[in-house]
Amino acid sequence: MSQLTTHILDTTKGRPAADVTVVLYSPLPGDGWLEITRGVTNRDGRIPDLLSPTMRLPVGIYKLKFFTQEYFDRAATTTFYPFVEIVFTVSDASHYHVPLLLNAYGYSTYRGS
Repeated sequence: MSQLTTHILDTTKGRPAADVTVVLYSPLPGDGWLEITRGVTNRDGRIPDLLSPTMRLPVGIYKLKFFTQEYFDRAATTTFYPFVEIVFTVSDASHYHVPLLLNAYGYSTYRGS
C-alpha cells in the first residue's frame, strides 16, 4: 500500500469525484515547491497508489494540490475554487490518508485512516 493516499467526495452530489488530477509537492528553499508525483482520481474518487509501495516520505511538510477547476468545468458547474491546496506534516513512516470533501463553494479535509 502507498504511504500516502487520498480521495475526493463531491458533497453536493454525494458521489466520488473522478478524473481529478492531484499533485504531491515538497517545499523548496524560499517559497517554491518541487513536484514529487501526480495521479488522477479513479471512478471511486481515490488515488490508492500515489506513491510506490516501497517509497517512504521523509519527515517534513508536503502539499497536495487538487486541480478542481477541470472537474467542475466537465460538470458545467461554476466554482469558487479553481484548485485546492492542502499542506500537511509527515511525522513518521505511518500511513497518511488525506481526503477532500468538496463542493463548488466550499471544502474541508482531515487526516483519515
